Amino acid sequence: MTRPKPDPITLSVVRGVLETTQREMTLTLEQTARSSVFNLAHDYSTALFNHTPEMILQGQDIPIHLGSLIPAMKSVAQFFQGDIHEGDLILHNDPAHGGSHIIDTCMYYPVFYQGELVFWTVCKGHLTDIGGPVPAGYNPNATEIYAEGLRIPPVKLWDRGRPRHDVMNLILTNMRARRDQEGDFNALIGACQVGARNLVRLMDKYGKQVVQDCIAELLDMAEAHMRKLIAQVPDGTYTGTAVLEDAGHGFGDMDITATVTIQGDGCHIAISSPPQVPYFINSYEGNSHSGVYLGLMMFAQLPPPYNEGLYRCVTTDMGPRGTLCNAKSPAPHMNCTTTPMETLTDAVRLAFEQAAPAKVSASWGHANGCNIAGWDKRHDEEYVTMVLASIISGAGATASQDGWHACGPECCFGALTSGDIEMLEHSYPIIIHRYSLMQDSGGAGQFRGGSGTCWEVEPLDSPMTLVTFGEGRRIPAMGAAGAKSTLIPPKVGRLEVTRNGQTQVITENVIETIQPGERAANRNPGGGGYGNPYQRPVEKVVEDVRNGLVSLEGARLDYGVVIADAATLAVDHAATARLRAA
Repeated sequence: MTRPKPDPITLSVVRGVLETTQREMTLTLEQTARSSVFNLAHDYSTALFNHTPEMILQGQDIPIHLGSLIPAMKSVAQFFQGDIHEGDLILHNDPAHGGSHIIDTCMYYPVFYQGELVFWTVCKGHLTDIGGPVPAGYNPNATEIYAEGLRIPPVKLWDRGRPRHDVMNLILTNMRARRDQEGDFNALIGACQVGARNLVRLMDKYGKQVVQDCIAELLDMAEAHMRKLIAQVPDGTYTGTAVLEDAGHGFGDMDITATVTIQGDGCHIAISSPPQVPYFINSYEGNSHSGVYLGLMMFAQLPPPYNEGLYRCVTTDMGPRGTLCNAKSPAPHMNCTTTPMETLTDAVRLAFEQAAPAKVSASWGHANGCNIAGWDKRHDEEYVTMVLASIISGAGATASQDGWHACGPECCFGALTSGDIEMLEHSYPIIIHRYSLMQDSGGAGQFRGGSGTCWEVEPLDSPMTLVTFGEGRRIPAMGAAGAKSTLIPPKVGRLEVTRNGQTQVITENVIETIQPGERAANRNPGGGGYGNPYQRPVEKVVEDVRNGLVSLEGARLDYGVVIADAATLAVDHAATARLRAA
């Protein structure tokens, strides 16, 4: 039977209500959450699913969340198949059930209409703590998942409208800074309810069948966009390989390879990665979907709607179980949403760019951040938070423009915010001495990569635990189309700890104790450049020097521009011509 095609006006209105509903869910999280990770950094994502369940709308939120929501939602629905009732609310974070990493906690709310399950509203948020031996969950010393935090398979927090206070209390009792976690849990619950309310009102106005017909049309529309793009790519098999650098723990550099096979208007993406390691960079299959889909969408750059229809013509193979990108229990994994996901994303994007070189763009800076925890004497309670401001890196350049500053990391693709410094200082007993762009951090190119940032902190009146995670501390963000940097150290990440007038540079993932009077500065990489840096106009290089984005040394080494007078920024054009010619 042929499905009736909705009229354009109704389709547009229904689409608008769905998009507004998703946006209202994210605003609810921002306005009602307790922790700075939610209300300042916006490290959360929302989505709407139909009863199938198929994602009918993904928020323009954190990309590394959204891909894994697709297998996670299906896993949760299957787990409770035959036992899903109006008023249920399901909690889940387990990577073995499609989750990303256990600090990202999901709420699933079934939406019933006239006694029938029609939709799901879903929220995922990065809690500031998930229990375990290390505050904030990132444990670089973990050799198995049990040393990382509380693993929660699908469990009902509400059963037919009745809150399970015993279950909630069990979970919160195992978390640090309980007040923050409880506030963020309530924000996730409220956002799901707001979404459900709007969907019910939409069906009240237009009828369930009309709404479902419109959604089916939107899914088909997204599918048509992707199929049209893939059909324009020549049939064939293309590969891309990206290097995951050794973070100093003895496992060596690792290659992740994506093989993309194009046939007609469909494609298959196969991932090859080394065996999993006893270190927190393994990725379970659900999380790896996010990295693959982000690499695909960075290449595709399609218009909305953004829903699961985009991936109907895309099949994936994450490789055999027990590998870095298809880990099996009990592999430690907490760092997986950044490392190795950003490397996996680069590999997929590079494979597609082999197929269509005209769409090549540079890599964004990879995440290199820190978490902090300690005792807040003002409130006589523990504090713990992931410092999202500490992972803000630079965006990659393209064939038409410089990369954006302070927009990364790649896994968040511009959706992450750092929040006001004053709010962080108000929330925690710390003083932030510096939050700024870093000179010479953007990759050199005809179009320069965006600058990374430096975040420098000092605890006020009691010791502070600081945990580092990520990579990009030795290998800078990949450039494109002949881009190459000569001045490397400013373009990679590092932690600098200053004690007694001496500064220690740390490039490994470590757990440090920072005392009052000591400082920790986390420096982030910039984005990759695009094109030959010697083809960057001299006046643009001089402007970058004037703005503090490039040093005199960087102008000479990276761009072949010799500035003869530091005060006036006068260029020695003869020396510049000789250097660029050489």
